[in-house]
Amino acid sequence: TGPLKDMNFSVQEGGGPRILHQFTLEPPAVSFRTSGEKAGIIDIEPKTGILYINGSLDWESKQVHKLQVESLDESGNVVKGPYAVTIHVEDINDNPPEFDKARYFGVVRQNSRPGKPFMYVHATDRDDPTTPHAQLSYSILHHFPNPYEEMLFQIDSATGAISPSKTGSYYLDPQKQDTFTLVVSVKDMAGTTTNAFTSSVDVIIIVRESLWKAPPIIHIRENSTQAHPVNISKVQSNEPDVIYDLFEKEKLPRLPFSISKNGDIYVTEPLDREEKDTYMFFVVSKDSKGELVDKPLQIHVIVEDINDNPPVCQQDLTIIEVQENEMGGSNIGTVFATDRDKEDTLNSRLRFKIQSQEPEFPTNNLFYIQQDTGNLHLTGRSLSKRDSAKYNLKVLVSDPAFQTICDVEVHVIDINDQIPIFEKSDYNSVTVAENIPIGTVILEIQATDGDEPATGSSLIIYQVKEGDPNNTFIIETDSETNRGFVKINKALDFETVPEYNLVINATNPEPLVPSVQYNSSSLTMFKVFVTNVDEPPVFLKPIYKTDVSEDIPLNTLVMTVEAYDPEGDSVRVSKIILKDVQRKYAQYLAHGKIIFLQKSYLLVEEEIYSIEVVVSELNNAAQQSKAFLILHLSDVNDNSPELAMDYPAFFCYPVSGGEKTLIQATDADEQPFYPKFTFSLADEMNARYNWEISEYNGTHAYLSPKHANFEEKEYNVPIILNDNGQPARENKVNLKVSICKCSSENSCF
Repeated sequence: TGPLKDMNFSVQEGGGPRILHQFTLEPPAVSFRTSGEKAGIIDIEPKTGILYINGSLDWESKQVHKLQVESLDESGNVVKGPYAVTIHVEDINDNPPEFDKARYFGVVRQNSRPGKPFMYVHATDRDDPTTPHAQLSYSILHHFPNPYEEMLFQIDSATGAISPSKTGSYYLDPQKQDTFTLVVSVKDMAGTTTNAFTSSVDVIIIVRESLWKAPPIIHIRENSTQAHPVNISKVQSNEPDVIYDLFEKEKLPRLPFSISKNGDIYVTEPLDREEKDTYMFFVVSKDSKGELVDKPLQIHVIVEDINDNPPVCQQDLTIIEVQENEMGGSNIGTVFATDRDKEDTLNSRLRFKIQSQEPEFPTNNLFYIQQDTGNLHLTGRSLSKRDSAKYNLKVLVSDPAFQTICDVEVHVIDINDQIPIFEKSDYNSVTVAENIPIGTVILEIQATDGDEPATGSSLIIYQVKEGDPNNTFIIETDSETNRGFVKINKALDFETVPEYNLVINATNPEPLVPSVQYNSSSLTMFKVFVTNVDEPPVFLKPIYKTDVSEDIPLNTLVMTVEAYDPEGDSVRVSKIILKDVQRKYAQYLAHGKIIFLQKSYLLVEEEIYSIEVVVSELNNAAQQSKAFLILHLSDVNDNSPELAMDYPAFFCYPVSGGEKTLIQATDADEQPFYPKFTFSLADEMNARYNWEISEYNGTHAYLSPKHANFEEKEYNVPIILNDNGQPARENKVNLKVSICKCSSENSCF
């Protein structure tokens, strides 16, 4: 209730009669009156001022009702007013959504892009569009048929756009199923509540074959004279307004193809098959954002051959060699030619023909050529070098449109039908001293050969056939004169072989023809007499080596040296020299035995000793020889470890704890005898009470004080060092340690 004034009311549609308000009378007013958009059900009770609705409002019919209310006195005159009373009708969800068609029909292409709409469904709702009552949500209820686990189609819940799913884009095929029925549902309240209104409709979808197909292989004749560009094919996307483009993976300098905005493919210039006989490239379709619309299509272009290349001789001049004894009809060689036109076609089929021969043979040609292979043959007789050493042939090579001349030279090669013949069958004898130098020529021999000079058929190789099992001699040939030079190949020894009876043979590196054999004319002989020379003694070994330990006992036999005289004379040791050492260490005994007499400080002075032993003939001291004795002395663990410190250790006073100093041990023996020292404190002079030792590594340890109560300034710390060798050596040493005041640089002062 309240006095008369302007008022606004909100009323849900439907709901039946109801009281909205009661206005109170203010004297002299005795009644109320209303006018305006009362819709036949809105009024006011004049005496009580009750504003009421006698029925149901409908938002879909009228959303706002505007009224005027005034108060009247007893005479009917207006006391107050008119005042505006506005009634806003609030919508309720009382209308189901409705599709704008009773059934929908759509067409989709095979391989269409997933998510790309090909049709729409549309529904409306009469409720207030500003409220969820009219917010619609689309979905697919059923899918007939549905051969896969996933649906082939999808719908946008807000827009009603229907498109292929990823599965549908891959599997849709009009050959397998060309019609599908979808039951599409629409709900109001945005589909979020269970009491929303729902409607459904059938959507019939026809699947048609994809327009986006790779054309069949395109064939283009090379060297076309048409005006370019020339249209060779066409592609079409499943979607309109796409942008077409070409790309290739070969990274060619240029791609002689283009594509128009309508999908027409052009070749832009004449093609040359010999330059490139096939092209593979791709067509792509893109939308306005540059995104791929369809999968790339591969375009295959084959360039067809025309006969536009002449035969080409593989060599400017083909040289063929033929031996004199080659039988008639033999294949003596091949003339090779090529044609750049397509292989295994008539355009590249070559034919061969002998056009001319120089010199000509009186009765008939000496050669013929197989017309399809180019194989060159002799006719019915062998060639003779006496007739001609060389023949020049002109071979005509032709394809169906072109001809080429190839030049051929046939060289007649002499056969090895003559054997080498010595000028002497016996060269008598040669006498040489046994000390003749290796490489000395002792005899020259000569044989001749009637075959063609400077060939393998006439070159002579000399070899000792008999009488030289140890290859003491070698024979070298002068290739220009075929003269042989017999040389010393190994040292001669009168005492071993005083005489050689040699048989020499002469052969060719080229095999003889089967009808000819080497005989006695290719053999010669001579004797070699070796004269004796007084030679110095000879050691059995040029160098003697042995290993001895440095603690070898006095007068120990270390090696035996043997020498002899080739002539059988007696020998003696005339001198023993220990290189670079003045003290006498070794001495010769009878029968070439060497012993040590003195060993003091051997390792200190030398680790390896070289002893020179000189022997001479007993009756001729000038005939001497020498050998070297190499003695390697191995170390033994004969030295005790020592401290390697040339300065005293110290600690700064007062000792606060935690200090330590590094000490080092060393040993004069070789490294294998002290891989790891052991450091310990002797049990004397309170050493273990005042100090402690901790190992740092194999050669160093830390010494540190155990307390701070040091009364004296200097201490001798007894330390036991052990080298852990075989046998182990131990040594007790005293380390001088000072307790002193230190400078800022931690040094005593």
